Amino acid sequence: MTTIKDSVHDHIAVEGVAADLVETPPVQRLRRVKQLGTVTMVYPSANHTRFEHSLGVYHLANRALSHLGIEGRQAERVRAAALLHDVGHSPYSHNIEEIVHRKTGKYHDDVAELLQHGEVASVLASHDLSPAKVAALVSGEGELGQLVSGELDVDRMDYLVRDAHHTGVPYGTIDHERLVRELRFVDGDLVLDEGNVQTAESLLLARALMNPTVYAHHVARIAKSMLRRGTERLLRETDVTAEQLRRWDDYDLLVRLRESEATEAYARRLTERHLFKRAVWAERQAVPDELLAADHDDIRELEAEIADAANVAPPAVILDIPATPSMRESTSRVLVNGEIRRLGEQSTLVTAIRAAQTDQWRLGVYAPAEDSERVGEAAVRELGLNLDGTRIRDVRRGIHATLDEFH
Repeated sequence: MTTIKDSVHDHIAVEGVAADLVETPPVQRLRRVKQLGTVTMVYPSANHTRFEHSLGVYHLANRALSHLGIEGRQAERVRAAALLHDVGHSPYSHNIEEIVHRKTGKYHDDVAELLQHGEVASVLASHDLSPAKVAALVSGEGELGQLVSGELDVDRMDYLVRDAHHTGVPYGTIDHERLVRELRFVDGDLVLDEGNVQTAESLLLARALMNPTVYAHHVARIAKSMLRRGTERLLRETDVTAEQLRRWDDYDLLVRLRESEATEAYARRLTERHLFKRAVWAERQAVPDELLAADHDDIRELEAEIADAANVAPPAVILDIPATPSMRESTSRVLVNGEIRRLGEQSTLVTAIRAAQTDQWRLGVYAPAEDSERVGEAAVRELGLNLDGTRIRDVRRGIHATLDEFH
């Protein structure tokens, strides 16, 4: 058994299959993949990695298994899945996952091929564990898969607490010990026991508060958009393939961006934190409905049109249209008077949080500082945004004031 000191859970005892898996190259690679990607541009202390998060998920899974009385090979499979659940992540975590999926059809939890070959496969075989069954748990399949990937999974419990700890933002602080202690299975569903509606609400509220403050902070979104643009160009203009890239770590990607003449400018801007500025930051009601359905190609065409109207080079315009807000935690199941109910049916908070998510949604158009005013005015016209000129000027002044706080 190995004991690892953790910043969130104190001491984590790693034993059995997990002790062997933690030394394999796919797990060790996670030491070099930041948990929050470009959020470090806003919160400098948010340098924690997928490796420590994976240890935390393993730790909470172990606690949950003990509480639920699950032992033997079943439990070892869950422990292995908890530790391995992030080995499929690309560099910079979720920041470029959309690009990788578009090129390969794979998301980060599609880990079957990784578990069937190499040292991970050997370790699983030595513990008489099926790679296919472990991969299925990572994908959330089956009753026990809900512990690893589901509405009440230990993944979410760890990352909220860990991200809050490392950013210094208190909103993600949840009672994860109680959450784990109150889990139970009823007719194959993972639920929270009687009297825990507020416990489930705390998970929902923490995620809703962390999103605009941390995960979707405008500076992080701008940096993420620039990283995506550079990565797309790297794949388009060099011999790098998406299959190769998805197995790199953060450092590998940044070095290749620096080395390629086509992407060096993006790498320099990201390294020096010389980011694009917000030319437009539009609320949901200002955005035509048809823009929400724009796909990757549509967005590229719109960017070209805005660039042409603003008389700037096409790379100087980035259009960022977030997905419609979702709230997976609202489908968490809670026992109420002996009946399983979804949190969305039981909690009056859900409606309010859904409304807040819509209020917080913003469409962004980003450009270099020297071009931001022209790009902003062109974008409003080309996208048909319902903003008057006074509002644009007021928003732009507010934008510059806000950005100055982070420089």
